[in-house]
Amino acid sequence: MDFNFTTENDTEKETKVKDLENVVIVGSGPAGLTAALYAARASLEPLLIEGMPSGGQLMDTTEVENFPGYPESVKGPELIDDIKSQAEKFETRFITENVEKFELTSNPKILHLAGGKKIKTRSVILATGASARYLGLDSEKKLKGFGVSACAVCDGFFFKDQDVCVVGGGDSALEDAMYLTKFARKVHVIHRRDKLRASRIMQDRALKMDKIEFIWDSVVEKVLGDPKGDGVTGVKIKNVKNGKTSKLKVTGMFVAIGHNPNTKGMENQLELDKKRFIKTKGKSTLTNLPGVFAAGDVMDPVYQQAVTAAGSGCKAALDVEKFLMETK
Repeated sequence: MDFNFTTENDTEKETKVKDLENVVIVGSGPAGLTAALYAARASLEPLLIEGMPSGGQLMDTTEVENFPGYPESVKGPELIDDIKSQAEKFETRFITENVEKFELTSNPKILHLAGGKKIKTRSVILATGASARYLGLDSEKKLKGFGVSACAVCDGFFFKDQDVCVVGGGDSALEDAMYLTKFARKVHVIHRRDKLRASRIMQDRALKMDKIEFIWDSVVEKVLGDPKGDGVTGVKIKNVKNGKTSKLKVTGMFVAIGHNPNTKGMENQLELDKKRFIKTKGKSTLTNLPGVFAAGDVMDPVYQQAVTAAGSGCKAALDVEKFLMETK
């Protein structure tokens, strides 16, 4: 017996959910959508729980130039839509909601949705991705949303003709900095080392831009400003080599120092590494729990690229197909 589930975004379209699913995929980034595509083509009739907001980190990415098949580059949301369309073509079912509780040690697995529904499944692919990491400063937390952001694409528009700073030295930091030059008067990139970690092509582009200025060997000690007043008014910077501190006048600080895996609610069930990424066995996507697989950034502390996430989503679907054949 099936039950119908109405998504919040489409009250007319109902998603049929079975009493017992073959595979449920949690996450709608490249890993989750690719897993859905492969699982659907294998006639596993996958159900994908997108999460809210859906689409993963690519929804906040302006231009993707390194995903195969897009020689002219593609906007992140468009790439997600394309992969989702492929998965839908093979009749993947979607629910746009969050999983509130995981029961991964049970057989079958049970996923509790925020709306109150319970979904039972023989197998699960966890592709929940990762979330932006912040510096951990009290002042940063206080001013988050008042000039402190981890999403240049979301908030860059609000800083027209203003001076802002970006914290970080990888591809994400430079992409944010270059994007912000469309709006800001000046973009200061603050990096704790004297060399960037970003790819060479990203470095070459950023270093040539007049609006971008680099502040080397430095960390942000405090974000200045008042959330009840003008928001961010500056940052206090410390040089890690000589210990000297200085103040930089900016009205916005964008943090681009990496991401934390979205493993909340799984801690006491799954084996995680020191950084809380899901551990998988050998070259497979299988976790320490039979029938539970992981793909994408939630299990990848090293590469964290859209194409590697998609690749691991493919592997997870193939691993699930094998698992279901063997357990049947």
